Amino acid sequence: MGVVIGIDVGGSTTKIVGFHREKEGYSLVHPLFVRATDPITSIYGAFGRFTNENDLALSDIERVVMTGVGASYITKPIYSLRCDTVPEFRSIGLGGLYLSGLERAVVVSMGTGTALVYAEKGKEPEYLGGTGVGGGTLVGLSKKMLGLEDIDYIQSLAEGGDLSHIDLRIGDITKKDPGLTMPDHMTASNFGKITDGATDADLAKGIINMVFETVGMLALFASRAKDDAPVVLTGNLTSVSYAKEAFENLSNMFGVRFLIPENAQFGTVIGTALGGLNIEK
Repeated sequence: MGVVIGIDVGGSTTKIVGFHREKEGYSLVHPLFVRATDPITSIYGAFGRFTNENDLALSDIERVVMTGVGASYITKPIYSLRCDTVPEFRSIGLGGLYLSGLERAVVVSMGTGTALVYAEKGKEPEYLGGTGVGGGTLVGLSKKMLGLEDIDYIQSLAEGGDLSHIDLRIGDITKKDPGLTMPDHMTASNFGKITDGATDADLAKGIINMVFETVGMLALFASRAKDDAPVVLTGNLTSVSYAKEAFENLSNMFGVRFLIPENAQFGTVIGTALGGLNIEK
C-alpha cells in the first residue's frame, strides 16, 4: 500500500505529513514543517526533507494532497505525482477530530489568523467564522512595541511578565461581592491598565494573553451555539508555552472544555492527508 502525503502551505510555514495506507486502516508518518517566504520553495523544500527523513522513494507515494493559502501556486504534478486539493476548512475539522479522538467538536485553527470549524463524524465540517487576531497579530504587535519578531524569544520574554501591570481586571473596578458571578481575576480590558513601570516582559505577556483571550472567547461563543461542544485547539500558537495556562483559565471561568492534543500544531495538515485517503483515484 502507498503513502498519501498532505501539505499545508500557510502564510509563514509549510507543513507536511503522510499516512501509510494499510489493509486495515492507515498509520501516521511523523509530521514536520519548514519556514520560507516563497510558497514554491517551501513546498519543494518540505517535500524533499520529508521524503529523505522518512526514507521514502517516489515510488512509495500514492498521491499528494494540498491545502492552505499557497496551494494555488502548484498547478502541475510534483515530481510527476498527482496533486489534489482538500478544502482548508474540511482539513481543519478532520484533523481536529482525529487528534482529539472526539465524535464532535468546535475545532480552532490558530495560525496567522484564526478559523473556527464545527466538525462531527460522518458529516461535512461547517465553517463557523474566524478572526484576524492570531499569530500574525502577536508577531506584528511585538515587532512594533518590543522590536521583536522571533516567536520563541517573545514567549521566553513573556514568562517573566505580570499581567496585573497590563490588563484591567474585574477586581480593579468593583468591590468584592459574594453575589458577583465573575471572578476578580477576569479581564475587563486588555491593556486597560498599563502602569508606568510595565516592563517588556509584561508587554509580551499582555500581547500573548490578549490573542489567546480573544480566540478563546470566540471559541466559547461557538461552543455554546453548538450545544456546548468541546473545543479542540490546533495550529502553531498551541506550541506557545502560555497557551495551556491561558485556556485553562478560560475553561475554569466559563466551564468550556478546551483541548490541546498532541501534534496540535499539525492539525490542518493531518486533516488534509486524511481527506486525501478518501479521494477517489
